[in-house]
Amino acid sequence: MRQDRVKPKVFFYTTSPLACPYLDGQVERRIVTELSGKDADALHNALSKGGFRRSHFMAYSPVCPNCSACIPVRVDAAQFVFSKNQRRSAKRFSHLQAQFCEPIATQEQFQLFEKYQHGRHTDGDMASMDFFDYRSMVEETPVETSIVEFRDQGKLVAALLLDHLDDGISAVYSFFSNDNAYSGVGNYMVLWCIQHVRENALPYVYLGYLIKECRKMSYKQRYTPLEGCVDGLWVALDTD
Repeated sequence: MRQDRVKPKVFFYTTSPLACPYLDGQVERRIVTELSGKDADALHNALSKGGFRRSHFMAYSPVCPNCSACIPVRVDAAQFVFSKNQRRSAKRFSHLQAQFCEPIATQEQFQLFEKYQHGRHTDGDMASMDFFDYRSMVEETPVETSIVEFRDQGKLVAALLLDHLDDGISAVYSFFSNDNAYSGVGNYMVLWCIQHVRENALPYVYLGYLIKECRKMSYKQRYTPLEGCVDGLWVALDTD
């Protein structure tokens, strides 16, 4: 007798209010759920299409009481047209060798990560992360994940932690050298993602949350056409 497989229940929880790390005077709350077991990838795919993001074993989405500034965004790779500056950036860093690696933290990656944090985000919580914290960020993943290393003549100059989705890739976190020679390589990594999904006949690059009022999160407006998940539906965003 055939027995239909029972799908596991998914439980959602709301976090306690905390000070928003992006906007002064705002309070952050999140709805979260655990990603685990053989259905983790399927659940992650479904939640990503609903505007959720992943951190470690959890998927989350903001449900802040008095603010809706965070907009989940993704790039429509097929419709994306490189601007003059973006073409220049792509050409400038085209010599970098990109390699997909297993999500295993290395001391070499951490040294670059640590210098990046101390050079750019000294006021953020991640600046105090040690190697074990970094390893947790990279390795605690229940879904298909890679860390892409970008090397210049063998030297690690940038890295991108990303999740593989059935309709594209999700850029989880990136970091890179603070040397002036690599100024703009963060922008290049987004362009590389767009080109990668194009070459693999996938439609989207998920970039996380756009916060127009926050300088660290507003850069995503550069990549148009940009779609945002608003009230559960993906719609074209006006980024002007």
